[in-house]
Amino acid sequence: MAGTPDGQQDDLAGTLKRTEVQRADSSIPGRVIVQVLTEIPEGVESGWHTHPGEEVGYIMAGTVEMRIRDRDTLLLHTGDGFLIPPDTPHNARDRGPGTGQMLSTYIVSPDRPLASFTDG
Repeated sequence: MAGTPDGQQDDLAGTLKRTEVQRADSSIPGRVIVQVLTEIPEGVESGWHTHPGEEVGYIMAGTVEMRIRDRDTLLLHTGDGFLIPPDTPHNARDRGPGTGQMLSTYIVSPDRPLASFTDG
């Protein structure tokens, strides 16, 4: 499960299946790069949350409805990419069929949880 460098799990770890693929220092001072595979069962939502940096994502399987505060809702299909700015509330819901899979790369502050729940 994805967590912080000190081993703490972030807010989403109890909601979705998340597997940290890799973590490395970034060439950007004060940032780390974290790559996470997220699996969302059909009909399940992530809940409104933020990340302490950019999220660059790719839908590997399924169809995901991505709601992003102050933006149009995205309907993302297998093969689609997406970008979410730092500290921007968003909520992902898998619309099926089956379990959705997203590969996300985060360019984030290492001293904050990778994900934190928030109000939509």
